[in-house]
Amino acid sequence: MKEIYLDNSATTRICEEALDRYIAVSRECYGNPSSLHTLGWNAERLLSEARREVLSSLGTREGDVIFTASGSEANNLAIIGRAIAKERFKGGKIITTAGEHASVGEPLARLRAMGFRTVEIPTAGGRLDMDALAAELSRDVILVTMMMVNNETGALYDTASVAKLMRNKCPDALLHVDATQSYMKLPFTLSSSGADMITLSSHKIEGPKGVGALVLDKRVLKSKALSPLTLGGGQESGMRSGTENVPGIAAFGEAVRIGRLAVRERYGKMSDLREYLLEKLKSSNPLSEISVTSPKKHAPHIVNITLPKIKSETMLHHLSSYGVYVSSGSACSSNSGHVSSALVAYGRSEAEADCSLRISLSHRNTHEDIDGLIEALTAGLSKLSRIR
Repeated sequence: MKEIYLDNSATTRICEEALDRYIAVSRECYGNPSSLHTLGWNAERLLSEARREVLSSLGTREGDVIFTASGSEANNLAIIGRAIAKERFKGGKIITTAGEHASVGEPLARLRAMGFRTVEIPTAGGRLDMDALAAELSRDVILVTMMMVNNETGALYDTASVAKLMRNKCPDALLHVDATQSYMKLPFTLSSSGADMITLSSHKIEGPKGVGALVLDKRVLKSKALSPLTLGGGQESGMRSGTENVPGIAAFGEAVRIGRLAVRERYGKMSDLREYLLEKLKSSNPLSEISVTSPKKHAPHIVNITLPKIKSETMLHHLSSYGVYVSSGSACSSNSGHVSSALVAYGRSEAEADCSLRISLSHRNTHEDIDGLIEALTAGLSKLSRIR
C-alpha cells in the first residue's frame, strides 16, 4: 500500500541534503562552538554560515538570528522576552489574533496572570479585522504577535499593513510574526513582512526536528528591547544560553539554502495541487456534503474541510487504514481534547470544528496523491455515514 502523506503542516520529512549535512557535521565537527580551539572555531563557523543562510532567505544581510530548539521556544522568547525587557512594560497591552497557535496563546495566558493585558483581534472568515485592530493600537501597546498564515485554516494575514498601522499609532511597539507556516511556502522578506521579530521552524521546511530560530531586526538587540529567558553561558548573543545544536543548525541552514532557491517553484506546485484538490472535492457527488474552509486570502498548502456529522478522529483512522495521513488540526494541540479555536474564530461551530480535517500539502505531493485521498474520503463517507 502506497503511503500518501498530507500532514506537512505538522512536520515534513527531512530532505536528503539536510540529513547528509546533519550526519557529516555530527561525525566531523563535534567541537563546542564556544571553545577557543580549532574544533570550536570550525563549529562556530558552521553556526555563522547557517545564520547567513537564514538572513539571506529573508532578503537581508543585517539582523540577528537566535537559534532555539523549536518554533514554540522562539515564540516564547519573543513574547515573554519582550514583556519582561523593560520595567515600564509591566501591565502593558499585547495584541494578538483569534485562533493563534498554543505557543502564542499559552505565553500570553502566563503574562495575563502577571498583570499584562491581552486583546484578540477577530479573524472571522479568515480576515483580520483591521478596524478592530486600529481601535486597539494605543500608546500602551508593547507588542503585537500574530501568525502570517494560520496553521489550521490557511488564512493569510497582511502583516505589512499591520506594521504600517502600528508605526502610526504605537511606534514603540514591536511586531512579532510567527512565520512557521509561511516560511519557504510563499515568498516574503523581513522588510516586506514589516516584522521586528520572525519565528521559524526547521522541521516545517524539510530540516531536522529540534531546531528553530527567532530572527530579529538589527534594532531589537541594540535597543535592549528583548530579554533572555534561558540564562547561563551567554550563547546566541546572550539571548539563549546553552551549547548550540550544531549538527541540527547546520542541517537547518542546508534546508534553507535549498528552499530559498526554489520557493517560487514550490509555491506554484502547491497552488496547483490545492486547486486540483478543490476541483475534485467540488466535482465528486459523494463528497458534495463536505464543506471547505476557504479564506479569500490563503496560503497554497493548507485546506481545511468539514465532514457531514462524522468526527474527524473517526475519519482519520479510516484514512490511515488506506495509508493516507492528514490531521484534525495543530499537531501541538491535537491530544488536548479542546475544540479548535482557529476554526471557531473563523466561524465554524464547535460541532463543525469537531468534524474537520486539515490537509496540508508539500511540493513533493502529486495529483495521484490527491486522487488517493479522494478515493479514501469517498469510501469513508460511504462507510461511516451508514454507521454514525
